Parts: sequence; C-alpha cells; structure tokens
Amino acid sequence: ELAKSTGNPRAANMVILGAIAFLVNMPEHYLPEFVTKRFSRGRPGDEEIIKGNIMALSLGSEEAKKSGFSLGELEDPQPPEGEQLMIKGNDAVALGAIAAGLDVFIGYPISPATAVLVYMERNLIGPGKFVYQSSSEIESIISIVGAGYAGKKAMTSTSGPGVCLMSEGIGMAWMAEIPAVILDVQRGGPATGLPTKVEQSDLLTAIHPAHGDVSVPIIAVGTVEECFYGAALALNWAERYQGPVILLSDHALSEQAQNIPKPDLSKVVDERRITYQGQNGYERYAGSELSAMPIPGGPGAYVANGSEHDAMGDTTHLSSRHIEMTERRFSKLKLLEDGDYGSENTDESIAVMPWGGSKGPARDAYAIMKEQGQQIGWYYTMYLNPLPSKMLAELRKKKLVLVPELNYQGQLASVLRSHGIQAEAITQYNGMPFKANDLVARMTDRVRAQKKELVQV
Repeated sequence: ELAKSTGNPRAANMVILGAIAFLVNMPEHYLPEFVTKRFSRGRPGDEEIIKGNIMALSLGSEEAKKSGFSLGELEDPQPPEGEQLMIKGNDAVALGAIAAGLDVFIGYPISPATAVLVYMERNLIGPGKFVYQSSSEIESIISIVGAGYAGKKAMTSTSGPGVCLMSEGIGMAWMAEIPAVILDVQRGGPATGLPTKVEQSDLLTAIHPAHGDVSVPIIAVGTVEECFYGAALALNWAERYQGPVILLSDHALSEQAQNIPKPDLSKVVDERRITYQGQNGYERYAGSELSAMPIPGGPGAYVANGSEHDAMGDTTHLSSRHIEMTERRFSKLKLLEDGDYGSENTDESIAVMPWGGSKGPARDAYAIMKEQGQQIGWYYTMYLNPLPSKMLAELRKKKLVLVPELNYQGQLASVLRSHGIQAEAITQYNGMPFKANDLVARMTDRVRAQKKELVQV
C-alpha cells in the first residue's frame, strides 16, 4: 500500500529497504545515492523513477520508526577465512565445467537450467571452444554425442522434461561408448509439472534414462561449492569410462547465491579419455572393460551406431555378442568407484543420509538432534551411481538409514534398499525445500519408534 501511494506499486522493495536501513542504522544517504546513480540512465522518465523510489525509501523508514521495533546494535560481521566468491549454483556449474577443460556446450533454454547456457555463451570462448543454442533438447543431446565422438569434452544442460526427450540419445551414447555430460537441474514433475519449484524426483530416471539395460553414472551436488567441483568431476568421469554421465542439481541450488571459498584450481583435473595411437585395423570394442578410443581422422577403425555390435563396431544380433557387450558396458562402471563420502558417528545403529540439495536442511536437523542428545549418525556423498563401496558396507550394518528427499516415492531410499540397506525415506513433495525443524520432528519420531521396535525384539 505504501508503494502504491508513490504511484509505482513495484517500489515495494524500496519500502522494505528503507525500513531495514532504519533498523540496522544505515546512514540515510546511502540508499538515495544508490538509487540516483542506478537510474540516471539518460532515459525519459528517469527523474520520476528516482523520485518515486526515494519516496518509497522514506516511507519505509518512517513506518519502521512508528513501529517502535528495534534490533539494537548488531555484532560486527565475522569475515570467513580465505578468499571468497559470491556465485549462484548454475554459474558455479558452468565455471567448474570450464575449469575441467570443457570444449563444446550445446543447450536449449528450459527453466531452471537456461542460465548455464547463457553463462557458457558469454564465457566458453577461445580457440577450440564452441557454444550453440539448439532448436530442441533432441538436437542438444545428439550434437554433444557428435562432439564426444569427435574427441571433444561436451556438455548440455536441461531439466526433467528435457531428459525425457534426450532418452534415445543418451542410450546411443551408452551403447556407442561416447563421453557426454548432461546437467539435469531438477524441478517438479512430471510433464510441465512445477517449472518454478524444487523437487528431487529425477534420480531413478537419471540412473536409467534409456530403455533396455542402462545404468548411467550419477553425481548429485548438494551445495553451491559442490556445483563447481561436481561439474568438473562429471566431465572427468565421462572421459574415464567413455560414456554419458548425468549431473543432478535442482531449482533451489540453481538460483541460490552465496559466498563460497574461492575454488582451488589445483584440485581440478582435466582428465581425458584414452585414445588409440596405433595402426588401422584396431577393434574399438575389444576387451571386457575399456579400450582406447579412436578419434575419427586418426588411426583405428571406428564404427559407432545405436545397434548392438561386435568388437569391430559392426552391427550384429548374435546373442553371444549382446551378452559380451552388455557385460562390457556395465563392467566399465567399476572405473568410477573412487567417489568419496562424509560420515560422522558411524558407530550409531541409526543414521541420516540426505542427497543433493536436501543436504543443508538435513545437516541442520542432524546438528539439532545431536545437541538434544539423540544417538544418530551422518552419511553423505555426491556419488549416487556407483555409490562408494566402503560406504555401502557401513550402511548395511545399520538398523535404519533415514533418507530425507524431495519426492513422493523415496527414490534414493529404494536404491539403497536394492543394495541390502535398511533405508527409509523422509519425503516431501510440495515444491518447497525442507525446513530443518520439520525434519527434526519427523526424524525424531522415527528414531524413537525404531528404538521401541528394538526393545520389543
């Protein structure tokens, strides 16, 4: 209402800024000076905009004075240690990929992943670098598969609906053993679903994005800092095992801006696939696990298509060849079992294990429960497929593993159960992130119930 009184309802944010400036004792001239500088653009109407916004600031300040509310003196800010970088999750993904040697990025605009494409258009520049806005998600996936076939580190970004459209192309990358990275910034689904809300409901689709026997490696980031390192790792995983990798983020992380420790580039490796350097006549798909990849134009025969093939790459429907090549494709996942994990209080029989963007609220809830004296352990990893083998061995010993996740089905919990773990999901599917206090209440109830069950046994 105060904003409307200025003649510009959009000045509501300035009303709030004026009130907050009063509450924190900000010198009165700071904001008017900023407004004057910001809107002095040499355009008709600038003066009116400046006048209205300054009026809104004043109205907000006056309203705060009338309220009688006061914050008092604030403590001096405690600066974090080391250099910091203020960045959004989507931008951190882009930076991490560039740091890891990304050559080609091709994407189609889709909320909430579009910002990655825009960032790449502005910053993935220089000799040998290529960025392109495609006409569809299908064009995006086939284009980066083509780039990977040509020996380039290639990546695209999309959301759940785009992953569905990319299904056949991802399956081809898996079958032909071509490196490619697909960033899936998750939103509510299915179909158009909740394009401006957050959800963690693409995990099962990401692991099995194509028909048939497919198990795509998954890295799921849980913080803005992990967005940087997770993107670099996804590219390196794709190169190492020669196939598609899906990087999972989510809507909340994509737009979350925070200060993070300035990334340590010495920790980022530009890992490249093993390429064939011998003579022609080489069999691309020979071996039980991994073979050097010929680059078209170089030595070695290379036939890549979406059909089952023999060691040379020629199409075949022989049962023996399908068995051989299926086992080869799955055995390559063993090359990615170097993923690490974090854990605390591992002796407890009950543990909490969030994934992705639910890490923050779950961590806060865990800390509160520990302060309350509750006996509970903590596990977390970005590496969801394959899961770290040592972590799986520890989790199998637990009486209960609680998995907070933003979906209806309890998707990671079901994956953990398939590995012989007593996992139970704490789900939420309202399009909003978890609140720590809600998690504390729900997990506490389940912990108490579990302890009663153990006593009865």
